[in-house]
Amino acid sequence: MMNAPASPGTSPRIDPDEPASAKLAAPRPTLKRRLALLVLAWLGASAWGSVVQTQFNLNALTALDVPVSLGLRLQTTAQDLLGFGPVYGALVLLAWLPALGAAALLGRRWPGRRTALFTAAGGLGLVAALSAVDAAAPMPVLIDATRGPLGLGLMALGCAVAAGLYAHATREGSQQPTTHTGR
Repeated sequence: MMNAPASPGTSPRIDPDEPASAKLAAPRPTLKRRLALLVLAWLGASAWGSVVQTQFNLNALTALDVPVSLGLRLQTTAQDLLGFGPVYGALVLLAWLPALGAAALLGRRWPGRRTALFTAAGGLGLVAALSAVDAAAPMPVLIDATRGPLGLGLMALGCAVAAGLYAHATREGSQQPTTHTGR
């Protein structure tokens, strides 16, 4: 049972049956904060993947002696963030729903491994989703950057890092206390 908050000028009520870990644990981040951080992680992973695939495509063009200026590279990257980014974001979302759900369940059993579980689930979930999409797509691969291990690894890295940062930011005790000065 949780301790009731103390009124000003009184001592907190102590429950002798409450485990010591519950007495010392900082509050869990609110649902609103967890959702906002999840959206932020998803946007970051989606933007990362979009930029990676753009750079792979532009590098393939330069390998064919097509001139790609810095201005064109930046313009193409911005256009791909707006055009390809939402498509890739949907793929990341579909990858993350089961993967991060499984990581959350396993994280309850092994809370000390929660961040590692989310990190692995974020990256491996994307690899699994891309493999499934590539198997169903009529072309050899949906995203050309994922044709080789470097491109696939870099795109998975973005998802892994974003999911790991989300898990770290939403761990028990990560809620920052707010202070009011009374002014």
